[in-house]
Amino acid sequence: MDIRQLQTFVSLIDNDFNVSRTAENLFLVQSAVSQQIKRLEQELGFDLFNRKGKRLTGLTPFGLEVESQARDSLKAVKNINRIADDQRSLDHGVLRIGCTHTQARYVLPPVIGQFNRAYPDIELQIHQGNPRQLVEWTCHDLVDFSICTEELADSRELDSIACYQWNRSLITRLDHPLQTKKTISLRDLCSYPIITYVAGFTGRRTFNETFARAKLEPNIVLSAADTDIIKTYVHDGLGIGVVASMAYDRKLDGELAARSLDHLFPAETTRIAFQKSKYIRRFQQTFIDIFLKTINQDRTNRFIPVSIRAADQRLGAQTKRPDDAG
Repeated sequence: MDIRQLQTFVSLIDNDFNVSRTAENLFLVQSAVSQQIKRLEQELGFDLFNRKGKRLTGLTPFGLEVESQARDSLKAVKNINRIADDQRSLDHGVLRIGCTHTQARYVLPPVIGQFNRAYPDIELQIHQGNPRQLVEWTCHDLVDFSICTEELADSRELDSIACYQWNRSLITRLDHPLQTKKTISLRDLCSYPIITYVAGFTGRRTFNETFARAKLEPNIVLSAADTDIIKTYVHDGLGIGVVASMAYDRKLDGELAARSLDHLFPAETTRIAFQKSKYIRRFQQTFIDIFLKTINQDRTNRFIPVSIRAADQRLGAQTKRPDDAG
């Protein structure tokens, strides 16, 4: 067998067993895809796919076992090429970062600025998605790293580093009566229409659970994945907003007032994740270093630094501690 046969096999699975779409993605004709699979099955001596006529309908039990090994083999090939690129000191290419809007808009700008100065020949791509998409993209090597709060720590296929913790703030128009209260309670929040994050984003699950434990039901009138959308509708008077504290900037959001809600909600942890088997290239390692250092040196109290545990042990000597990052 050869690498092309394994690539075709895995691509067919990823394209829902559609031969024409696989051929298009691999820049082959359909007959070449069929021929690659035929040769692989002949060499192995067993069918990899269930068939209904000429149509592939799924994997055989044997095919399921081969899939895992094939994916590992293709990852190893990619890693070998990455090691060779590092050996040649090729500091050009593409760094693909998956993240939510909150990370892209409010956390990453200073990190990207520093990284771009260190590696001007690296194209940095930002792929925005929801947490479930970020896990899928990272597992399938469609992005190099993903950064978000939900989902990443739950995937068995990913390694992740706890980067920082954050909590929530109430945002309102400047003249809102909640801004004059000495202490804000969950019941106070329930007295007004609330605008916050959509389910699956930026701590919404914990938000819901907190009210449920208190046996209270908040009046959610609008939810969005984009903090700027939440701010817009708060400004327009649709309701009060509950947002990630790092998304409020006194200079930029001067027409809104903010109050910390740290006393009402537990802190959330944002992580950066990558494939367990992925070889981390030098410029990718530098991005992680800069990200962690930027968070730990922030003096605006937007982030709560967390100790970088041995969760990043797989990186070993590849990843320096944040205070050593250059």
